[in-house]
Amino acid sequence: MIGIVVVSHSAPLAAAAVDLALQMGGDSPPPIDVAAGTADAGFGTDAAEIAAAIDRVASDDGVLVLMDLGSAILSAEMAREFVQTDARIVLSPAPFVEGLVAAVVAAAAGSPLETVATQVRGALDAKRAQLGEDSGAAGAESAAPGGSPAPSSDGQASFDAVIRNPSGLHARPAAAFVRAVGRFDARVQVADLDAGSAPAAGDSLLALMSLGVRPGTRIRVSATGPQAQEAVDELRTMVEDGFGEL
Repeated sequence: MIGIVVVSHSAPLAAAAVDLALQMGGDSPPPIDVAAGTADAGFGTDAAEIAAAIDRVASDDGVLVLMDLGSAILSAEMAREFVQTDARIVLSPAPFVEGLVAAVVAAAAGSPLETVATQVRGALDAKRAQLGEDSGAAGAESAAPGGSPAPSSDGQASFDAVIRNPSGLHARPAAAFVRAVGRFDARVQVADLDAGSAPAAGDSLLALMSLGVRPGTRIRVSATGPQAQEAVDELRTMVEDGFGEL
């Protein structure tokens, strides 16, 4: 599993963002470390502290670094000169909070570094889509790079259901959906039957959020691959159970 480093000018801000993301990460979140603030509890960033955080979470799977703004980016770039690890390090341009939440969910689902980095790059697309802006949202299959490659098997399965959660397919159930998809060798897509929009990749929190699925919306979940039926069976149970919220 990849490691994640959170770089912020503010230690309380970083702690709150990590706490929010971990609530979406399930029981097996990725290793996360924080480099935020200064030694005297002030605002700022330190390249040496960032390098140390990278080394603490590094593994052969690589490290994703998320930063808030300004000098945090410069400090993270400098930190590369101080790290001891040979692991691949990706500095993400994703927005701080949205990117962190999406990264934790994708990493917890077992996505590799390249997939996580690609997904979080479009972290604002879901918000743009829900506000009605034309952004080429990452929810559309044709515009959603970073989803899992299609499995080689011809197995196919699908089901239709109505989302009954009071807040629709919001962040928490969407995160649970993504984590469940990650347990199967299958490519999963979700379509909003009422809106008639292009299907979204089921292994991407951001793609699912871009659908803007509200209470009472009819969706179609389809899967292909060696474990397509197993994936659909588990996902159907989750949806019909309201993801434990009903």
